[in-house]
Amino acid sequence: MSNKPLLQSNEDVLKIVYKIADLIKYDINEDGIVTVYRPYDHPIQNFFRKLKLRIPKEKKMELDQKSSFVFKQIDGEKTIEEIGKLVEEEFQDETNPVYENLLLFLNHIEVNEKFIKKV
Repeated sequence: MSNKPLLQSNEDVLKIVYKIADLIKYDINEDGIVTVYRPYDHPIQNFFRKLKLRIPKEKKMELDQKSSFVFKQIDGEKTIEEIGKLVEEEFQDETNPVYENLLLFLNHIEVNEKFIKKV
């Protein structure tokens, strides 16, 4: 069984703080759009590179405007609730339901993409 405590309520979820994962590199262009680069350094990928197959060394993902805004708020200090309020102020009715969409996005970039980690 895991040593991590289970979240007891919505308030617990809103108090989660994320930071950008250590190995993640990213750029922000002049329009504020974030491009995230994640290394492809699995041993199998490295093996195929030695066989001269063209395996990219990193994954490049360009985020859209809203995702870029959220990604730039992830600083290891802001809670999900604070980020949600900033999203509401910035995009108003465009992102309703705010917290459901925000939690889906954060879960995706944490679990699937490994771009962020819980603090």
